[in-house]
Amino acid sequence: MAIDSVSSAADAFHARATRKALIRLLPVMLAAYFMAYVDRVNVALAKTHLQADVGISVTAFGLGAGIFFVSYAFLEVPSSLVMHRIGARRWIARIALTWGALSAAMMFVQGEWSFYGLRFFLGMAEAGLYPTLMYMVTLWFSQKDRATVVGFIYLAPTVALIVGNPMGGALMELDSALGLHGWQWMFLIEGLVTMLVGILVWFTLPEAPHDARWLTPEEADILSARATGDGPRHENRLKGNMKKAFARPFIVIIALIYLLNQITNVGVVFNLPSIVEDLNIHGSFLIGLVSGSSGIGATIGVLLVPVVHRRFRNEVALIGILAGATAVTAAIYVVSSSPAVQILLIAVSMIFVCGTLPLFWSVAMARMSGLVAAAGLAFINTIGLLGGFLGPYAFGLAEDATGNPGAGLWVVIACSVVGVLLTPLLANAVRGEDSADAMVPVSH
Repeated sequence: MAIDSVSSAADAFHARATRKALIRLLPVMLAAYFMAYVDRVNVALAKTHLQADVGISVTAFGLGAGIFFVSYAFLEVPSSLVMHRIGARRWIARIALTWGALSAAMMFVQGEWSFYGLRFFLGMAEAGLYPTLMYMVTLWFSQKDRATVVGFIYLAPTVALIVGNPMGGALMELDSALGLHGWQWMFLIEGLVTMLVGILVWFTLPEAPHDARWLTPEEADILSARATGDGPRHENRLKGNMKKAFARPFIVIIALIYLLNQITNVGVVFNLPSIVEDLNIHGSFLIGLVSGSSGIGATIGVLLVPVVHRRFRNEVALIGILAGATAVTAAIYVVSSSPAVQILLIAVSMIFVCGTLPLFWSVAMARMSGLVAAAGLAFINTIGLLGGFLGPYAFGLAEDATGNPGAGLWVVIACSVVGVLLTPLLANAVRGEDSADAMVPVSH
């Protein structure tokens, strides 16, 4: 009875420390990720204007939108290894300052090659941001809280979809002010705001619990102990642990499912404004506003699915169910002829697509730590980023072939079905990983 009482008191103390960390950390982390997402996808609003003003074709736009993810993916793991050496605060601040400057420089696009080049360099600058945020989660929060925390972090891109599109659309209404196109104003202003966020990160974000002046030593101790004590043995050398970071079956399979998810997610996000415009909705602000409906669905998903997960528990099965639901929703879209119903179906599909995201990272975080976590999480994100390249390009090819921006929903169906088929393989790999970990003696 006394032991139970001590345990309950420690759990309550940890819960209070966790709430304090959430209140202090999340606003800064969300601000950084919010602007990252806005700067990443604001180009979608400029799609038709870039065609008219600088002659960028639909296929060239898809390639340029996706090439961001190639450079991002190429530098994702190296960036995360540098982060592990110099610290998350310094690295996130550096990322925000450089990508903000390059995002503002998008106002100088003159044709296809300058478009490709700036998008490529923008991806290089932003590489490592998301794995760094996920790595911070492993330092601050226990495994039982991580799906919920990751869900909160995903509020940044989902809210960006809701308000970022109308915000960008409103900035584009500045067309002709001071002789600049509306899309030039959008890139310039949003890039400068991102640089201000980088300065905020530098001065306010602590590296780890013991660096936070707003935590007591006891609170820092219990946060660190619960965060690092829940998972596998802490690995701080990549040499000799390459397989643990990159080649374990569960990592490879979850990375492939994440790739398919990102083909769907990014493909929809980058092409939704043109889909909306094709439904005879006009005006930059109105198109941005209607496109933001996908963000409402995504927000519901990242908040609702972690709640379902706490009751359902089986993360892998839930990943498969959500992929299947995405396929069904996209199939209904394809056979529907009502614009209102189609917009609603895209919003619903984003509940399933984005609701899956916290589950991917919860499965991975539970089975890696230390430098192996920094590298392994970056590897998974790298594979997903390739989906960010393939998604817009595949949607662009589908539109070019049919003349219909909504034809990309066939890509969504195909990717979701393959994701469902991969789920049993992931379940088997996770069981094997957990069985192997259970056989390794714990050292103290």
